[in-house]
Amino acid sequence: MPTDKRFAPPTPFARLMWTHALSACGDACLAASLAGSIFFEGPASGSREKILLYLLLTMAPFAIVAPVLGPILDRSKGGRRLLIVLSCLGRALLCLFLSRYILKPSPEGLLIYPLAFSMLVLAKGYSIAKSSLVPSLVDDEGELVRANSRLALISVIATAVGGAPAFGIQQLLGSDWSLILAMAVFATAAGFAMKIPRVALAPRPMEETDLEREELHLPSILLAGSAMGMLRAAVGFLAFFTAFALRSDLLGLGVAAGCGMAGSFVGNLVAPMLRQRMREEAMLVTALLTTTVLVMLGFVVGGVFGFAISGFAVGVGAASGKLGFDSLLQRDGPDAVRGRAFARFETRFQLAWVIGSLLGIIPIDRGIGLLALGLTIGFAGLSYFAALRAAHGRVYRTTIRPKMVDKVFDAAKSEVTAWGRRGAQRRRRPTRGTRREPDDTIVDEAPHRPVRRPVRRPPRRPR
Repeated sequence: MPTDKRFAPPTPFARLMWTHALSACGDACLAASLAGSIFFEGPASGSREKILLYLLLTMAPFAIVAPVLGPILDRSKGGRRLLIVLSCLGRALLCLFLSRYILKPSPEGLLIYPLAFSMLVLAKGYSIAKSSLVPSLVDDEGELVRANSRLALISVIATAVGGAPAFGIQQLLGSDWSLILAMAVFATAAGFAMKIPRVALAPRPMEETDLEREELHLPSILLAGSAMGMLRAAVGFLAFFTAFALRSDLLGLGVAAGCGMAGSFVGNLVAPMLRQRMREEAMLVTALLTTTVLVMLGFVVGGVFGFAISGFAVGVGAASGKLGFDSLLQRDGPDAVRGRAFARFETRFQLAWVIGSLLGIIPIDRGIGLLALGLTIGFAGLSYFAALRAAHGRVYRTTIRPKMVDKVFDAAKSEVTAWGRRGAQRRRRPTRGTRREPDDTIVDEAPHRPVRRPVRRPPRRPR
């Protein structure tokens, strides 16, 4: 007798969706709680020096996420699910500590900075673990874009749903109570995360793991990462360039910011439709070229509406391109090193965003800034399209290093391996007795005093 789908247990991906929704709600509650604290007093002043310090601090969590959390995800059994659980529990505990110091004056209130930094580290770790876990919970590789799109849309909706009540509580009762709400939401997310099935990676031999690590350097993945990095740099540039250009027009700044968020929502919505008609590589090309056309339209229109059109374009392109790149890396990236792959690329994307933001705070003319942005994205789109055309039907090596460099590396690796084996053999020798070596020498292996003397052979007589 078939079971009604309405009463069937939730799928593993559905459990991840509930966990992600609660995590996004908790992040929104945290942001609303910190909005009125001293944490935002520096960037809110609009000083370029303080914004530069803020941009540098955004890179700090990746110094821990990339070299530490990425390998942990790949080496530990069930580490991706475990990191999601620990991230939610850790953020719940940190929200409890933040609620004690959020309203205190400067000397003691400065403790919110290391606590907020720890929250950022756990949030980035959660994001990488979530992206690494998606392919294991999806039945078909063709559904990766749709799955990533659902998670992105859930994040947008959950942010609005969780931020509104937290902001209301923060205004009525104070930031400490809104942080208590965030703690409860993160604790609930941890409970849902514990119900996600445990995915354990099969043990792989060392040679196969090394090959999988080299596959991450395929030109297709590297080129897609460069294209996505350009879109992330465009997001950072336009955000800060618009903020400084429309500083005196708060209404126009709000319109431009709203168009950017609407573009992100539309990009997450249309990405699965694009995937039904094209591959992930074509999605990235489409995102770059479409963004170029709309940014150039914003340059022609000019004024507040030009920034609004450009913000909408960059939002659509970055959102759809990110879904395409995530699906491409989930599709082609080896499962054994997927955690460190996402950590590495997320670090590069964050660095691209910081570089774009640094360029955005340079005081230049509005029209010149939009024109330069459109031309740069267009050049990146055409370059990526040309690279894909050149790669069609061509067999690439696993790395992009020159062959001579590969030969040197292989020779050095073989020499080091042979040296290590010889050292291991010497350590495994018996402590007593003698034996004959292949080079016709006798080794006297007395304890603590090895002696090697050659064997004297009688000369051969001529025939």
